[in-house]
Amino acid sequence: MEHLPANPAKATLVDLLDRVLEKGLIIDADIIVSVTGIPLLGVKLRAALAVMTQWDAELRATERARRARALVAAERGPEGKEGPLHA
Repeated sequence: MEHLPANPAKATLVDLLDRVLEKGLIIDADIIVSVTGIPLLGVKLRAALAVMTQWDAELRATERARRARALVAAERGPEGKEGPLHA
């Protein structure tokens, strides 16, 4: 269930955090601080934010898909032919 304020311009910080945690957020940024064109400080930022239940569900789905691909590959055998399960 999605809770959004009637007027998006009046969204509060709580509304914003609720939305971010519901959908997830990934930040990938490169920040360079320079003075007179000389880079003094560089920061690479990679961050992910989401509710753990969302991450858990995605990880489980990914693991199920990986196992299914491995099972199909094992059934086909090393050359990609059908194995003994299909004989």
